[in-house]
This record gives sequence, structure tokens and C-alpha cells, in this order.
Amino acid sequence: MTSPFQIAGEAIPPGARHRLELPIARLPTETWVSMPLEVVHGRRPGPRLWLSAAVHGDELNGVEIIRQVLETLDPVTLVGTIVAAPIINVFGFLNQSRYLPDRRDLNRCFPGNSKGSLASRLANLFMTEVVQRCTHGIDLHTGSNHRTNWPQIRANLADPETLRCANAFRAPIMISSDLRDGSLREAASEYGVPVLLYEGGEPQRFNREAISRGVEGVLRVMSVLGMCKRPKFKKREESLVARTTTWVRARRGGIFRLEVELGDRVKKKQQLGFIGNALAGEVSAVSAPVAGVVIGLSNNPLVNQGDSLVHIAEL
Repeated sequence: MTSPFQIAGEAIPPGARHRLELPIARLPTETWVSMPLEVVHGRRPGPRLWLSAAVHGDELNGVEIIRQVLETLDPVTLVGTIVAAPIINVFGFLNQSRYLPDRRDLNRCFPGNSKGSLASRLANLFMTEVVQRCTHGIDLHTGSNHRTNWPQIRANLADPETLRCANAFRAPIMISSDLRDGSLREAASEYGVPVLLYEGGEPQRFNREAISRGVEGVLRVMSVLGMCKRPKFKKREESLVARTTTWVRARRGGIFRLEVELGDRVKKKQQLGFIGNALAGEVSAVSAPVAGVVIGLSNNPLVNQGDSLVHIAEL
């Protein structure tokens, strides 16, 4: 039997499930704001996997993915430990905002500093209490700013352990993605923790397909890590692989009429839609600069010059 799992000054015994809160800061009203956590600590030692969501407070699909994953877990049969953090950016979540009250992007503030800004302190708290106690991580996201994403994994596919987990997830596509300075994934890599970043759906919405693929993917990763039995899901094809992605941007302002959908294969110079105005008349075609698959779309038809319209991954 494994030892108790130590977190936030508490010891979670083997074969137990425990909810706790990490105090973050006081509001001007003197009310404490805390980050909710749930730990499922198996009886037998094994990997320690964290699941995180709402690093950007308006990205909700990951919150539901974690809830559904937790419902399937039994601490008596689980091998290893799950640390679930469904709402990291509590401030943004309450305000339905991507950012913290000081307008900082939390995912550019890791590993943080205990004496820095609010974002830096929150990042440091999560690194200290969660990341440094885990062996693997899955960070759950959606598109941003009126954009929606095809379910996808972004990860350092050059790392063998990360690639093994990415293959197990079975997202429709996995993208070899560079580490961004200040991101949770970049900070975790400094501790040798392999991390998958899952993207699916749009902000401030639940997307059934993105949630379903996310739940399935997490359980598949847990299975390949030896934490649980292989889940009974339908057979999935291997993920497509991309190493380069391109955003197609508006060359003029106007109203964008989209002609492709997420997951569509497109050819180079294929028309993706057109930009016009509210009346009949001259329009400007939007074409694919490369061949590939559509992994992201703008949901807002009102565009300015330079706006992101269609995201294409080159296979």
C-alpha cells in the first residue's frame, strides 16, 4: 500500500477521496477566494496525474471534463493519484473573463513568484502545491475570443513519454507545439513533468463533442499509465499529426461568410469563404494558403483587417 498523499498541509490516506481548498487571496470585502481541488488517492503506488482547467476563466469545457472523469474513479481500484483542479483562475471564472482582475493572462505568468502580482502568486501556488507533487499533467483549454477549436492535443512530441501519452489520448489531431514562455506547460517541463494540452470547443459554452472526446482521452491516458483498466470506448483511428499551423487572416474588414467546418480537409488555394458587406455587391474571397485540415474557426462574422478567420494544420 502506498503512503498518504501530502498536499496543502493535509495527508490523504490511501484508498481515499478528499476535497480541499487552496486559499489564494482576500477580496476587498475580506472574503477569502480559494481554488477548489479534489484528490483521489489510490491504494497502490503509481503515477500522480494532475488535471487542470479554467487557467483562462472563460474556458469551461475542461471544468465539465474533470467532473465527468472524477465520477468514474474509485480510489479503491485506482493505481496512483489524481489531483483535479477544475478552476485554477477562480477570479476569471467568476467574472466570465479570460483574465485575472489585473488583466494578466495567467498562462503567461508561470512558474510565478510568491511575492509577485496576483497572477504570479496564483501561478506559484499551483506550481508548489500541485505540479511539483505530480509526475504527469493534462491541461484542458478551449478556443478564445469568439474562436472554436477542433479537439486537439498540443504537446512536445519530441519527448518519448509525452508522445506516448499523446498517442493514447486519441484526439482527432495532435500538434507538435513549442513551449511558450510563462505557460504552465513550459514551467512544468522544467521539473521534467510531461504535459498534454487539450483544446476543444469555444469559450463560455459547453460543447458536447469536445467534452466527450476530452473525457475519453483522459481515461485513455490513465489506462496507458497503468492507473486504471482500459476504458470501454469505441475504437478510434490514430491521431493525425501536424508540426506547422497557419492562421488565415482577413485582408479587409467586413462581414465574413464561412464555407468550411472544423475537421475539413482543404487544398491549397481552396476558397474558405468570402468577405463582403451587408448589401449585395463586391466580395473578397478568402483562400487557403496551404493544404491541411481546419483546426480552428472564428465564430464572429464581423471582422476587421488582420483578424484571425481560419486555422489550418499542415499534416
